[in-house]
Amino acid sequence: MRPSLPGSGALVAWAPKLDIVKPRNVVSTVLAAAGLTWLVRAAWGLPSAMGASRNRIQPYAAASPHYRNRRFGNSIPSSAASPDLKIFRDLLTQGRNGRPRRPIPLATPLAPAEAGDIAVTWFGHSSVLIEIDGRRVLTDPVWSNRVSPSALVGPARLHPVPVAAEALPLIDAILISHDHYDHLDRDTVRILLDTQTAPFVVPLGVGSHLRRWNVPEDRIVELDWDQATVVAGITLTCTEARHFSGRGLVRDTTQWASWSIAGPSHSAFFGGDTGYTPRFSTIGETYGPFDVTLLPVGAYNEQWRDIHMNPEEAVQAHVDLQSADAGHGIVIPVHWATFNLAFHPWSEPIERLIEAATTRGVHVTVPMPGQRVDVLRGSDRQPWWELN
Repeated sequence: MRPSLPGSGALVAWAPKLDIVKPRNVVSTVLAAAGLTWLVRAAWGLPSAMGASRNRIQPYAAASPHYRNRRFGNSIPSSAASPDLKIFRDLLTQGRNGRPRRPIPLATPLAPAEAGDIAVTWFGHSSVLIEIDGRRVLTDPVWSNRVSPSALVGPARLHPVPVAAEALPLIDAILISHDHYDHLDRDTVRILLDTQTAPFVVPLGVGSHLRRWNVPEDRIVELDWDQATVVAGITLTCTEARHFSGRGLVRDTTQWASWSIAGPSHSAFFGGDTGYTPRFSTIGETYGPFDVTLLPVGAYNEQWRDIHMNPEEAVQAHVDLQSADAGHGIVIPVHWATFNLAFHPWSEPIERLIEAATTRGVHVTVPMPGQRVDVLRGSDRQPWWELN
């Protein structure tokens, strides 16, 4: 006859058959099972989210003059920090510095039926909808809660997305600057694959990640630095950036880039993620001036200064990009506010940006997440970030 287990007494009596000798071992077993379950959930889908392997990327990357020894590189010497004891120490002691003290306000996104002459809607971090001469270009769309291959581990959003990705208006082109998780998100790509028809215009090699996620070949355009494509009358030029790439342990297997976005009458520059480089002057001479520059201002640190600009360098980059017409256009800051990726205080990038821009006579507009800015008409500077 099988022993029944009506209560704890029966469980203890039956313990020798289950190799359980003390009640605390029951707790340990339950906790171990819970931990295993968490690990399984954390690792679920990792291979797919990480994208294509180096071997799948290489055939597309190998033709580039910037690809040597199976890696892309910057045109001037640059170093990207690797995890070390100092970074881990700073993470423990300063890791919460980049969190806002209060909820971040959101604006209700406005999507006119017809795209404007030159307007920008910032959704947070580097996700921006650019309206240019009646067309729409979406940059680095990331709608997931975490910028990580795992849904349970990694930097999480500091504010909700202002609008669902499914609710975006019809887009003409989707631009990607590079393959880091805070700029290229598998789940967002899958949503846009189903809800939009626009091509993904990406740096060389990044298309392999898209192919891994079943994006059809006719919706992938891969470009190297100084190559261009025309989509819906808008010229999209892949321009140089100073950064690195990688979604796993191996770095620099795909190209990274900034973008010149030029319509018949207006133009914009999207910096993506980059350190300061004097090459901005060359880009300005070749493709500028721009009505608006979207430049990264956050997640800077001395340990990785080569590959992430600080706010003062962003102002200098704007001046360089406008070439001889340094007073032209406005700066709209990106790559800040949405994810805690460094150790500086949350609002510090904007405070430093405005001070540096004022000194240099550069015009800055700081939209709140979800806010649409008509570049030609400008907008009142509401210091919404000071609420934090």
